[in-house]
Amino acid sequence: MTILHRESLRGGDKLSFVLPRHHALTLTAGGERTAVALLAFRAGRTQERYNMPDTLKAQHTAFITAGRVLISDMGRVLLSVTGDTCGWHDTITGFGDAAAARARYGERTYQQARNDMVRNTRDNLLIELGKWELTERDLHANLNCFVKVAADADGHLAWAPNARAGHELTLRAELDTLVVLSNTPHPLDPWPDYAPDAVELRIARVPPPGPDDPCRTRRPENTRAFQLSESVIA
Repeated sequence: MTILHRESLRGGDKLSFVLPRHHALTLTAGGERTAVALLAFRAGRTQERYNMPDTLKAQHTAFITAGRVLISDMGRVLLSVTGDTCGWHDTITGFGDAAAARARYGERTYQQARNDMVRNTRDNLLIELGKWELTERDLHANLNCFVKVAADADGHLAWAPNARAGHELTLRAELDTLVVLSNTPHPLDPWPDYAPDAVELRIARVPPPGPDDPCRTRRPENTRAFQLSESVIA
C-alpha cells in the first residue's frame, strides 16, 4: 500500500476531493469527541450519490462498519469499508445547522475568534459542494463517522460513547468518488463547549477487490452492487 497524501483536518474544518477507484481513505480519530460528517457522490456524474435507505435495507443494518458498503441511488457501490477499529458509524441522525450551533454554543464569528470560530456542518458542506457546482438541493442523508447513536425502549436517540484517539475507518473507492467531509460536532454531541477533535486523513493506492473480498461477499445484495459498479467501468 502506497500512501499518496496525508493531512490533518482540524476541528471545525471541511474538505472535499475525488477519491479515485482503487484508492482508500483512512480517517484516524483524534479523541472521543471525533465526529466527521461525510457525503459521497459518483465523481463526474454527481446526480448519482450515496443512498442511505438502500444501503441499510440491502445489508440489513442500521449502521456502518467493516465489511459493509455505501450504495448509490443507482444500486452501485461507491465506497467499501475495508477497515474499522471503531465498530459503529451513524447513518440516521443527520447533521446540525447554524441555528442549532448558535443555540448550543453561542455566537462566535471569524471576526471574534478567527480560526476558532464556531462552524456548523450544514454550512461547511454547502461551502464544499459549491466548489463542485453543487447546491443545497444536493445535500442528502450523510454518514457520521466515529459516532454511535443508541435508541432506548421508547425510541429516543442518544449519543453513545464510541470513538477513542487512534480509532481508524478505511473507505475504499469502487468508483471514482467525490467525498465531502465536515469535522464538526454531531447534533447529539453531549459536550456543552465547542471543541471538536482533529482528524488525520491518509489516501493510499490499494489493490482492487478480488472475488472473495469480504465487502463483496458479505451479502448477495453487495455482490450485485459490485457487479453494477464494475459494469460501468470502461
